[in-house]
Amino acid sequence: MSRLLHVADGPYAPPVPAHELTATAADGARIHVEVHGPEHAPAVVLAHGWCCSTAFWAAQIRALAADHRVIAYDQRGHGRSPANPAYGTEPLADDLEAVLEATLAPGERAVIAGHSMGGMTLMAAATRPAVREHAAAALLCSTGSARLVASATVVPMRAGRVRTWLTRRILGSRAPLGPVTPLARRILKYGTMGPGSNPLMVDACARIVHACPSRVRHGWSQVLDLLDLDHGLRELRMPVEVVVGTADRLTPPVHARELAAALPDCVGLTELPGLGHMTPVEAPDLVTGKIRALAATYIPSARGERAVLAEEGA
Repeated sequence: MSRLLHVADGPYAPPVPAHELTATAADGARIHVEVHGPEHAPAVVLAHGWCCSTAFWAAQIRALAADHRVIAYDQRGHGRSPANPAYGTEPLADDLEAVLEATLAPGERAVIAGHSMGGMTLMAAATRPAVREHAAAALLCSTGSARLVASATVVPMRAGRVRTWLTRRILGSRAPLGPVTPLARRILKYGTMGPGSNPLMVDACARIVHACPSRVRHGWSQVLDLLDLDHGLRELRMPVEVVVGTADRLTPPVHARELAAALPDCVGLTELPGLGHMTPVEAPDLVTGKIRALAATYIPSARGERAVLAEEGA
């Protein structure tokens, strides 16, 4: 019955950041930002999804911070970023741009990884100057650019008008989620995770999702319902890798295939058998490895910086 915002120990407990700061978006929204790892190491920026927080990336932060500077932020209204009346894809783009400008030096390049709404954030910001300046490469996990509600398979029935109507009512519910109970874990696992997800993974995700305020959850559900970012997708000109679980009920693999086909420079599409929507939690080593490989390939300083850090630790 705990209302902890995240698990307190184990592999999915968020590590303590090296420092924290507040980025201010164009409309004045205050965005909570955490920075982990060595100050001058190659940079990675992590953007979480709907109803999540920086805690969602705990496994990636813990692994990458050994030799990367990992920047994670809470989307507006999520985690420690205050709620804001502005909902929409442009505010998401504003927030990412503010984070990049607040944390990266002029001309500094980073790998940007976005999960679900975090991937949509990157698509929304594709033409922003800060993204064009700072994005060396990107990873899109379990996301889509449009037609989300009609394609979701949360409701186990044939696609069509009735399923879309029911899905819209479920995802757009204003009802509070309440405490994390065994039933709540089962429901969350069914909707967002693969059948083989272990209890630690399920509990970690349940605590994060249940911590999201119901008004914030509802507000962003309306944005996702009307989402159309196909134009932004085609503007992602950096190398982009795509990852999806084959059992994803929220953004099924059809979205990942459409992303891969439309991206100007798709460098890989990975479909993970039996995994659900929460791929960074369900397949932490694989997702971390994808981010690490993108940094090594597309950030010029990455390979040399890792060698220096290894020598210093010897």
